[in-house]
Amino acid sequence: MSEYEMQEMESQEQLDERVIEIARVAKVVKGGRRFQFRVTVVIGDGHGKVGMGVGKANAVPDAMRKATERARKDMRSVFTFGTTIPHEVIGRVAGAKVLLKPASPGTGVIAAGGVRAVLEAVGVRDILTKSLGSANVLNGVMATFKALDALKSPAQEAARRGKPVEELMPFWERRKHG
Repeated sequence: MSEYEMQEMESQEQLDERVIEIARVAKVVKGGRRFQFRVTVVIGDGHGKVGMGVGKANAVPDAMRKATERARKDMRSVFTFGTTIPHEVIGRVAGAKVLLKPASPGTGVIAAGGVRAVLEAVGVRDILTKSLGSANVLNGVMATFKALDALKSPAQEAARRGKPVEELMPFWERRKHG
């Protein structure tokens, strides 16, 4: 086994894999209903990389395998600021709207269901969230991903606006520096 393959196996072992939803879905055909299972999985390394996958199959284990493979392929980087996120952001998908707000250290992950699973997989430890609109789990997770994709690094945003980085830091960080 090559060194690259060994590193690949080690990195896969460290990933945090969470099953968010297992749903029985039906397709209506001429003879009645055809049932399948839809599994939603989130995978993260706990250090700013996360991916989501949805798999469908006639049996749950097959659907889970498919979802896990898709989640590994979908891995993306997210900007984090210490144990929280750099700024407030809203993600929208269909009827689901998810608000993510940075929180001071010690707050914890104030979120429920799929949103919590995604944020913990990313490695965020302090955050406030609010699910606005639809309670659909899959759309809520996709809205969370959209919100995380919209995050910008404080350094890049400060350079774009022509302001010092300190001005764009969360208020509890500005207090320490000022």
